[in-house]
Amino acid sequence: MSVNKEENKAVVIRFNKEFIEQGNMESFQELMDSEFINHTAPADADRGPAGILHTFNQILRPAIPDIKITIYDQIAEGDLVTTRKNISGTHRGNLMGIPPTGEQISINVIDIVKIKNGRYAEHWGINTLPSVLAQLRAL
Repeated sequence: MSVNKEENKAVVIRFNKEFIEQGNMESFQELMDSEFINHTAPADADRGPAGILHTFNQILRPAIPDIKITIYDQIAEGDLVTTRKNISGTHRGNLMGIPPTGEQISINVIDIVKIKNGRYAEHWGINTLPSVLAQLRAL
């Protein structure tokens, strides 16, 4: 079976724009494989689709209701898509124990997503959320 790298990149863009940014649950269901594994989830977190839902619907979106995703770069190789992006918005709700500050938040992210049959199958990633949390705590 051949892999269409441009289609795989489009899946990642859709997931970021339609689910993460807009909160579209239909897109989430369409783009998330039921066997999905998040290899870089925190040790105490759900590593499957429920963990992704929790991260965005229970943690980030309530804290940053105007969440915006900016995709800077994408590189596709085989069934993997690497994306360098930014998650930004205004800190208007509790964020991991930090009360709202009204400050602009900017989280840099590099994700690697394995796409299988047009869906998110696996994820690895790094982000600057820990340093953003430290800055907010210092305010």
